[in-house]
Amino acid sequence: MPTGFTDSVAISGLTTPTAAAFAPDGRVFVAEKSGLVKVFDSLADTTATVFADLRTQTQDYWDRGLLGLAVDPQFPARPYVYVLHTFDALPGGTAPRWGDTCPTPPGATDAGCVVTGRLSKLTMGSGGVSVNEQPLITDWCQQYPSHSVGTVAFGPDGALYVGGGDGASFNFTDYGQVGNPCADPPSAAGTNPTPPTAEGGALRSQSVRRPAGEPVSLDGAVLRVDPDTGAGMPGNPFASSPDANARRIVAHGLRNQFRFAFRPGTEELWVGDVGWNTWEELNRVADVNDATAENFGWPCYEGSARQSGYDNANLTMCESLYSSGGQTAPYHAYSHSAKVVSTDPCPTGGSSVSGVAFEDGTSNYPAAYSGALFFADSSRGCVWAVQRGANGQPDPATIVPFVTGASTPVQLLTGPGGDLFYVALGSGQLRRVSYSSGVNRPPTAVATATPSSGPAPLAVQFDGGGSTDPDAGDALSYAWDLDGDGAHDDSAAVSPTRTYTSAAAIDVGLRVTDQDGASATTTVPVTVGTPDGLDPVPVIDDPTSALRWRVGQTVPFAGHATDPQDGALPASALSWRLSVQHCSTQGSCHEHVVQNSAGVASGSFVAPDHEHPSHLELTLTATDSTGRTGSTTVRLDPQTVVLSFTSSPSRVVLGVGGTSERTPFSRTVIVGSSNSISAPSPQTVPPLNLRHRFSRWSDNGAQTHNITAPATSTTYRATYSLCLGC
Repeated sequence: MPTGFTDSVAISGLTTPTAAAFAPDGRVFVAEKSGLVKVFDSLADTTATVFADLRTQTQDYWDRGLLGLAVDPQFPARPYVYVLHTFDALPGGTAPRWGDTCPTPPGATDAGCVVTGRLSKLTMGSGGVSVNEQPLITDWCQQYPSHSVGTVAFGPDGALYVGGGDGASFNFTDYGQVGNPCADPPSAAGTNPTPPTAEGGALRSQSVRRPAGEPVSLDGAVLRVDPDTGAGMPGNPFASSPDANARRIVAHGLRNQFRFAFRPGTEELWVGDVGWNTWEELNRVADVNDATAENFGWPCYEGSARQSGYDNANLTMCESLYSSGGQTAPYHAYSHSAKVVSTDPCPTGGSSVSGVAFEDGTSNYPAAYSGALFFADSSRGCVWAVQRGANGQPDPATIVPFVTGASTPVQLLTGPGGDLFYVALGSGQLRRVSYSSGVNRPPTAVATATPSSGPAPLAVQFDGGGSTDPDAGDALSYAWDLDGDGAHDDSAAVSPTRTYTSAAAIDVGLRVTDQDGASATTTVPVTVGTPDGLDPVPVIDDPTSALRWRVGQTVPFAGHATDPQDGALPASALSWRLSVQHCSTQGSCHEHVVQNSAGVASGSFVAPDHEHPSHLELTLTATDSTGRTGSTTVRLDPQTVVLSFTSSPSRVVLGVGGTSERTPFSRTVIVGSSNSISAPSPQTVPPLNLRHRFSRWSDNGAQTHNITAPATSTTYRATYSLCLGC
């Protein structure tokens, strides 16, 4: 972190937290992905109360769940808490439909387990917990398990602002061609639309541009609504529309605008939009109260450029945008393959912009951070600050790293003291970034033990020499708790030794104190022999890392666990987690949890579809009678195949998924995966630069269609004919 800043735990012990909100009376609300809303009396409160339990109606699956949370600005006089979650129901249906899973068929990434999204107002009763839920909006049709709902937040005008993703495929160019379950025009539900007239899938983000009389979807849009009714606010850009959804929209053309925030003192809304293959975007709605509904262009654009997968499909919704203009380019975009700041330590490749917040003028941060825009990337595990330029706006030329090594940050927000807080989903924490100005800052305690385990008698060399103090010149003193009794009274040396003569598991403690009395503590575990209290040892018997799976393959799993005290553990002590690790060509990965199975020693899963490169991780966790746990993980790589693309004549541009290239070229994909391919037409073909028109594909598919990757290398050939006048 920058000099003077400290990143510390504000609240811990949370289970997959996704959002937090500070109430005016000091209470802290936290949303967990499962559907629980918890409340703490203050940041000093270590015991949460369950404010609301929405687990039955929330689908907690892949990237779906309870994702948005807001507290009424007049709370508790207006005792309302607002939640935005994946509603486990078909459009027009009742919950629960699927539970926290998706069977095959339909398959999560095949035909999809279709759900919706819901915005609700919760009313707090006299007992301090929710006593009533009032659904305000139920919409956001989602076929595939990502790009679900996102942020709910109050604006400076008292309106409620709400966002949700496109609910479309992240594997192929999706225009609704897999069953059209959201009944997007011009086809009925169950009838696959085709280019150029298709308006489904990711094109739902452009639905407010559909012809008059066709339904408008909320997918891929930012809404401005009445917090008591969910109706669109007067003065919205489409306030006169007969369509209730259109009346709610103030911006659209977004893929997965997971997080957004207002710049303090303005009507500007700053929106982070998660990209597909190339760009992460920071978008700016200049004035949410004006008559303009910004169109940020997705899926026709990604970043400032045309998105080749959708461009190549020759879809009318995109072609008309290209010809007429109207896309609002990102305020700033960063490439998946590049560092946000050339000197930052954050990984590249996998990228997901996941938090947006502003310094609001009430912090004690240095002047350079006054009014700064902070944004987070959950895949890279970092937070950056965009400092203000001469015009008062965030200046992309002044981006600096702020927090690095964060554990899956999924929300940024300001809180008490004006400090920046962030929700760390990976570590189950709400964390606080504070600044010490002109006062003594505490040291950081670091301890090692060599060896840290072995049979008795065990002689251990401890070392606290890695401890540091952020204030130059401060001397440190050391106090060790070598016997694990909680008292740091066994040694004052920097590097003491101790011999342990009997079996024990000891958390040895170190406290370091600077010359002005500020201190910090840490522990290092030491295991002597085989003592009571050792962790259980799980073993995954099947599958092994030798497995090479195909999409749609049923994979059995089995395992067992033993414990030094309890012996062989029963199936009820075991739990399994299956995740997809979505990786980049640079090697960095981010996780999508696919399936959890508790209380079983064996079972099976169906291998999901996902873009390559990606792999599965299967984790087995065992819990013994004392609550101690142990985990083991096996990496499962897919069976891949090389698909080659050629054309007649050569050097034609063909599209595969979200990218395009001149022939000949090849792609490595997972066997059984669904891949969209397209042959743009007409096009100019070098070297003579003559115009050619598409004639046919070698597999006899349509000009734009999906293919299922075969088990053996296959060539797909597109034939074009000369058309000098086309």
